Amino acid sequence: MSVQEWAATGAARGPDQSLALELVRVTEAAAIAAGRWVGRGERGSGRIAATHAMHEHLRSVPMRGTVAIGEEGTPILFRGEDAGLGEGPVCDLALTAGDGALAPLGDVPNSLAAIAVAERGALYDAPPGALVEKLAVGPGCGAVVDITRPIAENLWSIAAVKDIRVSDVVVGVLNRPRHRELVHAIRDAGARVHLLEGGDLAGAIAVARPASTIDVLLGSGGAAEAVIAAAALSCLGGALQVRVRLDGTDKTLHTGDLVRGEDILFCATGVTGSELLRGVRHHAGRITTQSIVVSSRPGTVRIVESEREQRLT
Repeated sequence: MSVQEWAATGAARGPDQSLALELVRVTEAAAIAAGRWVGRGERGSGRIAATHAMHEHLRSVPMRGTVAIGEEGTPILFRGEDAGLGEGPVCDLALTAGDGALAPLGDVPNSLAAIAVAERGALYDAPPGALVEKLAVGPGCGAVVDITRPIAENLWSIAAVKDIRVSDVVVGVLNRPRHRELVHAIRDAGARVHLLEGGDLAGAIAVARPASTIDVLLGSGGAAEAVIAAAALSCLGGALQVRVRLDGTDKTLHTGDLVRGEDILFCATGVTGSELLRGVRHHAGRITTQSIVVSSRPGTVRIVESEREQRLT
């Protein structure tokens, strides 16, 4: 095989920046599909609609992808399914068609349609449905925190790096009964709690954004979402630590354990509003979305505002 033929196969290439804007069209379509079901009282319909939209639009993306982390209990976008046009870079995907439960009676914030893409074999094989403890921080804080240390010590370390008082540190915590003691511990340490009502993916990524009101994310959540968040944070200069129970022992994994390789992409579109993105909005004759697109090489961050015609049928 000649050098030109080898390069054309994409056999040694992972995802590149040109793929990112193709993927954002996929998350936009999924978010719009999910958004049509928000507040309508039919639990699960939004995720189903988003999954089908994501699956359909992925078919035209120029890549040879494999779903490494996908939707559980569905006939499409399952772990091991091929994704993409069948030509272009070889890569693995971790995706969610609607992180966070869409409430049957209202618009629950923090719901995203998201895709992380990395080189083949670069994504951690997260156990389906597993919960892990998480600690996510922004740039400069990864080296001073340790998920195995007492909460107060980590919060004081974060405050020192940010040059703020610990009373000004804001901690994002998923609003679940299992986090009651965690919330008390954070407040006892002198920090403030910001409860996340939907999923924790948006909160985990928001800690690395300059305009975010969240300094750190703590608590337990899905292992699959941890891998997706790690992909975004690795591009944004943040850090994620998770503690997972394997073979009867606790094991700590870091960002580089969850997502390896040099070529990493992350795209997400807001379904409902969050600390990271606005949700889908319907106006007279048009639909608007807000997305974030990040890549590791070159290190770029784009906020994409899209508007499209909305036809009444």
